[in-house]
Amino acid sequence: MKKQILIVDGYNMIGAWPELVSLKNQDRLEEAREDLLNRLSNYAKYEGLEIIVVFDAQFVPGITQSFSKYQLTVVFTKEDETADSYIERTAGELNTRLTQVTVATSDMAEQWTIFSQGALRTSARELYKAIETTEKAIAGKTADVFFQDYRRNSPWDERQLQKLSKKRDELSQD
Repeated sequence: MKKQILIVDGYNMIGAWPELVSLKNQDRLEEAREDLLNRLSNYAKYEGLEIIVVFDAQFVPGITQSFSKYQLTVVFTKEDETADSYIERTAGELNTRLTQVTVATSDMAEQWTIFSQGALRTSARELYKAIETTEKAIAGKTADVFFQDYRRNSPWDERQLQKLSKKRDELSQD
């Protein structure tokens, strides 16, 4: 099975996801980035993906760096490099016989370039819906784990419950 890598155009997601747009419009861009990274981290861990999140340096001048956060690779491009050009170059480099690269962006021009390199694409909306589905699955599993060892306080021990069950069965046959 091929290794799966998802490259995410960070500001494209922030501009498309309702909760993140709201934060961005309130001049809380840092919170929007943190929320995006947190949600992508949970998604990556649950789905077993490697995720690279790319942000344009134009919104954070003076920062050109790549670092690991929440088990994601976070990249702020150079000031003269767009996230699109970084993503296109990286997708071409990483997409091999053993690795399948998918790029999350709603930028149509970038999608065509990515397709030409053999990578797949997902739109901001499709990724948002996939993450929502994963978050629901995580919540369901959390509830299952919580109730797995849950035992109702009962005045009956196991032997007594078996006797009661047997008696119920006998009475229901009459």
